[in-house]
Amino acid sequence: MKMLIILFSIITLIMIILTLILNLVSKKSIADREKSSPFECGFDPKNSARLPFSLQFFLIAVIFLIFDVEIALLLPLIISLQTSNLFNYSYLTIFFIIILILGLYHEWNQGALNWSN
Repeated sequence: MKMLIILFSIITLIMIILTLILNLVSKKSIADREKSSPFECGFDPKNSARLPFSLQFFLIAVIFLIFDVEIALLLPLIISLQTSNLFNYSYLTIFFIIILILGLYHEWNQGALNWSN
């Protein structure tokens, strides 16, 4: 068994090295300054490609992702209804929803949902 693991590791290492070598050999273009710059019809760019992004939109996106993941964690509770009794299911569901509400209250209390700026 130990010999099989060593053989597998050696074959994997050889494949990685072979892939890297073939990648370097088969390049069809040479990277230079013109090819790595953004293309704007042959003219020099007037401004930077990095535009400032509103922090409020970023915070809303992060809050959305957090609550979206929490909802995705809430969905398996539907399946657990079939395997557990109603009291345990309702207790777990209410506990999870309270955690969601506390998270929303915390974001609201910290001012992440205010658009007054």
